Amino acid sequence: MRPFWLALSFLTVLPAPGVGRVAPGEMRRASGFFPLVGWLVGAALWAADRLLAGPWPPGLRAAAVLALWLGITGFLHLDGLLDAADALLAPVDRARRLAILDDLRVGSFAFGVGAAHLLLKHQAIAAADPRALLLAPAFARFAVLLPMNLFPAARPEGLGARAREGNLGLGLLFALPALALAPVAAGLGLAAVLFLALFAHRRLGGLSGDVYGALVELGELAFLLAALTIP
Repeated sequence: MRPFWLALSFLTVLPAPGVGRVAPGEMRRASGFFPLVGWLVGAALWAADRLLAGPWPPGLRAAAVLALWLGITGFLHLDGLLDAADALLAPVDRARRLAILDDLRVGSFAFGVGAAHLLLKHQAIAAADPRALLLAPAFARFAVLLPMNLFPAARPEGLGARAREGNLGLGLLFALPALALAPVAAGLGLAAVLFLALFAHRRLGGLSGDVYGALVELGELAFLLAALTIP
């Protein structure tokens, strides 16, 4: 069970007993449980949406669900999206892009991308079938495993590098219900994730933990929007 608890502690703020230090190779094993953690996140989102569906109007309900989504994941993936936006969109060379990933300051690209992303996600939540809220987190945490296996790490150190080459087969097993219930949304979402991963690889020479977080955020949003466009 340790790989699951490690995945839970890495992806959420939910309590994960006895994790401690991460040994070499453990993040690779834990990454196969990412979609299972996604189901827990999705279940919480679905429950909150259904609980608030009666008394709250759609816009306010969506704002509460989005706040829960960000809170339960510790803003981890959103932080990755903001850092990746500054690094990938800045008109600088590769070495400077990698340095920007380590910079704690938030630049104009992060503000713009973050604002657009949150507005789109809020509207998608308001309009989505509640079942999409259940499926999207599990799908996105499976989708990110493909770039982890396809592209090298931008740096040899860090949790992003240690999570590479994860258990894709186990991840697919956990994500299979989401893929089967919404195959078109999953296909379009996967295409969006792979496109961003390729773009990041070309600009950074590989992928980082921040890029993985951005891929999860994009995967969730793309899944929700595709589910709305093509039920």
